[in-house]
Parts: sequence; C-alpha cells; structure tokens
Amino acid sequence: MAILKSKDIAKMSETEIEEKTKELRMELMKNKINAAKGGKLKIREIKRTIARLLTINRLNNLNKPVVK
Repeated sequence: MAILKSKDIAKMSETEIEEKTKELRMELMKNKINAAKGGKLKIREIKRTIARLLTINRLNNLNKPVVK
C-alpha cells in the first residue's frame, strides 16, 4: 500500500475515504501478524495514513452545513 498524501486524500469522496480506511485497517492487522512472525514492519506508516484519512474526513464533516 502506497502512503497517501493529504492533498490526495482531500480529493477523495467520503465513501472512498471510508473504504480506504477499512482496507488499511485490514492491512494493519495482517502486518501485526507478520510482525509477530518476524516479518517486515510497515505498521507505523499504515497507522499514520489511517490517521490522515480520519482527520481529513472529520474536517470535511465539520465544514458541512448542519441541516435540522
């Protein structure tokens, strides 16, 4: 999985961000299993990318007008 930059994430729709977050969480789980077996670690990069996705998604939701 390539590391996503903030400007690339900002161009994504909300559903794309949610899908990518789910995908990265699955990859994180696989990497944690591999780390336990002694494999390569990308855990830090994946966690940071997930945090970027969630942060930008949250900012996008805050900028939407509230409809009652």
